[in-house]
Amino acid sequence: MCGIVGYAGNRDSSTVLVDGLKKLEYRGYDSAGIAVFENGVIKVVKAKGRLNDLEEKMQETGVPQGHCGIGHTRWATHGEPSDVNSHPHGSKTLSIVHNGIIENYLELKEKLIRKGYTFDSETDTEVVAKLLDYYYKGDPKAAVLRVIQAVKGSYALGMIFKDYPDVIFAVRKDSPLIVGLGEGENFIASDIPAILKYTRNYYLIEENELVELTKDKVTVYNLDLEPVEKEVYTADWDMEAAEKGGYPHFMLKEIYEQPEAFRKTVSPRLKDGLPDLEFSGALTPAFIRSIEKIHIVACGTAMHAGLIGKNVIEALGRIPTEVAIASEFRYCDPILGKNDLVVIVSQSGETADTLAALRLAKSRGVPVLALVNVVGSSIAREADCVLYTWAGPEIAVASTKAFTVQMALFYLLAIEFARVRGELTDAGAASYCGKLMEIPDRMQEVLQNSEDCKYFASKFQNAENLFFIGRGLDYALSQEGSLKLKEISYIHSEAYAAGELKHGTISLITDQVPVVALATQSHLFEKTRSNIKEVVTRGAKVLLVAAEDMISKNEETKYVLAVPSVGDLFMPLLAIIPLQLFAYYTAVLRGCDVDKPRNLAKSVTVE
Repeated sequence: MCGIVGYAGNRDSSTVLVDGLKKLEYRGYDSAGIAVFENGVIKVVKAKGRLNDLEEKMQETGVPQGHCGIGHTRWATHGEPSDVNSHPHGSKTLSIVHNGIIENYLELKEKLIRKGYTFDSETDTEVVAKLLDYYYKGDPKAAVLRVIQAVKGSYALGMIFKDYPDVIFAVRKDSPLIVGLGEGENFIASDIPAILKYTRNYYLIEENELVELTKDKVTVYNLDLEPVEKEVYTADWDMEAAEKGGYPHFMLKEIYEQPEAFRKTVSPRLKDGLPDLEFSGALTPAFIRSIEKIHIVACGTAMHAGLIGKNVIEALGRIPTEVAIASEFRYCDPILGKNDLVVIVSQSGETADTLAALRLAKSRGVPVLALVNVVGSSIAREADCVLYTWAGPEIAVASTKAFTVQMALFYLLAIEFARVRGELTDAGAASYCGKLMEIPDRMQEVLQNSEDCKYFASKFQNAENLFFIGRGLDYALSQEGSLKLKEISYIHSEAYAAGELKHGTISLITDQVPVVALATQSHLFEKTRSNIKEVVTRGAKVLLVAAEDMISKNEETKYVLAVPSVGDLFMPLLAIIPLQLFAYYTAVLRGCDVDKPRNLAKSVTVE
């Protein structure tokens, strides 16, 4: 969850480190710190709070001067946000930054206390730092190898040693880490945005590969300390894509990028009007025809995309499909058949529980298809087959365009599975693909009415509790709408299947309780309309999100957001946009930090 950056070169390292951390602050913003070689001494500055708090502290205590160092922005796990719990941690001989969780840190801490070590912080990271100090006998690589043999859990570590000025060491397991390759300068980072200002070329570091990095050279070793040849990757997007581009927040920018992201995800995957998904390995046409059940496994927003995927796959492909939260799937001993398919969904491709679910499925001999955004991520590399969403960078913590393009891939999968299994003719499949290609233009129409979303947000902004209701695809979408609202506006929000209101939830509906009702499914409109009447009768203030050809039937509520009618099956692709805008403007009006909501981070790389 935390962000790591390291730099060796000829530039002022403090400037480079803080600039890189600003690009990684979406990964955590409880505290920040840097450690820099200054005249042969490791100088550390760290502070609780955002990066501007660190910058203010450096103005008071002095900015470290040097050309090599490491930095960290923290999402707190062990120990509350504080100066002392901030990274880097270390001793007089070394300093480290860490992303991940060390599961056996208490056992190791007790051992080190018996050896005479004392601890200042509550963090598991300080335990790693002191353990590294304990094993260090003049050879950093040997000490690192001893440490990774001793610790259990996940980690990406950036390390500097006083005896090795201008050298950075790094290692990873289950937490992301890349090496940026520049001219006369090199970098480590948790994610590509941190290095884009300086280079677009990078290495992907594999599990327990050890990096030794100077400004002129990068060497990657395996566990036997043998050099490893690495493939150089080039980022296919630039700094402009990772900046706000005139928008007040990344979230709003990414909402408006959805039509183009959708087009980039779908259009290249159509050939002669039919899906062309280039499946590989186990996902042969014969296997697709033999699939008995699909298990979609994901977390948070990606799981909600899976709920849409379930509905669409079952509607078109007629394949029984289950959706599981990854943290539940991995621990519930799932029943997986030899003709099952597991579909793993993750924006980052590094989500810890989702990655563990993938490994569980593979250990059972079940083929895994991954839908991810980040090329070369752990999930992408370990899956049997991968479909990239090609959404470009998504910086805001609250996911928007990633959700939309994940849905897009599920629609393509459903159409292709249906065609291969004989549920759709080629002509039928082509018709559905044609409708998919109309979606970006219809999205633009929805975005042109964003002022309506802002107006309705102003009517609901003071709510402390809010309910979303819907049926079928609308219920699946309600869950994502509710999540968006609660995570950035801090309004307590819950989503319910509209037909379940009478089974308990309606007891919570009293005068002026706000309800967002989704009614985009024509065959369910009258049923949902009855549920709206039920809550209106009890005093609820209702915002209706409905297909435009259904609006004339509405007599229950004056607050209405109309969405272009594109056919029931495809309505989620449009109806999600007003829900995102409603959440965004509600959060803005409430004065919330939209891009960095409290207690959240973009990439959940720990359990």
